[in-house]
Amino acid sequence: MSDATLNSIKNSPDDFAVQIGDQIESFVVAVTEVAKGDDPDSAVPYLLLEVSQLLLAGGRLGAHEDFLPDERYEPDVGPEPDVDELRERLAALLDPVDVYSEVFDPYVPRSAPVACRISDDLSDVLTDLRHGMAHYRAGRVSEALWWWQFSYLSNWGPTASASLRALQSLVAHVRLDKPLDELDGLDTDSNAADEDGSLEAEAGAVMAAEIGGPLGMRQSEA
Repeated sequence: MSDATLNSIKNSPDDFAVQIGDQIESFVVAVTEVAKGDDPDSAVPYLLLEVSQLLLAGGRLGAHEDFLPDERYEPDVGPEPDVDELRERLAALLDPVDVYSEVFDPYVPRSAPVACRISDDLSDVLTDLRHGMAHYRAGRVSEALWWWQFSYLSNWGPTASASLRALQSLVAHVRLDKPLDELDGLDTDSNAADEDGSLEAEAGAVMAAEIGGPLGMRQSEA
């Protein structure tokens, strides 16, 4: 980021907050709409686009100097919105490509991959973003920016980045006509990997059939 851009952010914190707030609200609305399942064939490409745009906002938050809230203790925002229904809708929409493998921290030597779910990831990200949005809508802008920045670094940033990698991989497999390997029992209920480290689920043909059309792939005849 250039010095001019950083100075612009520092000199116009309100503009910066509005831009971040708009990007975050756009993501929340978009993912909620995708989860309704009205256009299931386009779910993966839409989610790839939305998560990519959200991480642009996250990158801007991460590059910014630390935000300081106005109050010493965080004001109560009330009960967190329930995301269980959204999580279940996303899981049904993305089945059987919901589960993927991820290394929790790439800087920890010899980290073993763990099983994750895109539906869990996106629901957790929404929970963090909505928490900050509650402060933002209540006029506590500095508190919202502090929360979004802190939770980007500690939780929703890594989580969104992992789900982005999975979504990008799905799109790449379809566009490059490279079916997924059969996934041999990969499930978030078990953290055990098989001996060669591969974590796999039967998904390639189903994925191509369901999202190949929106991505411009011709379906091969049986």
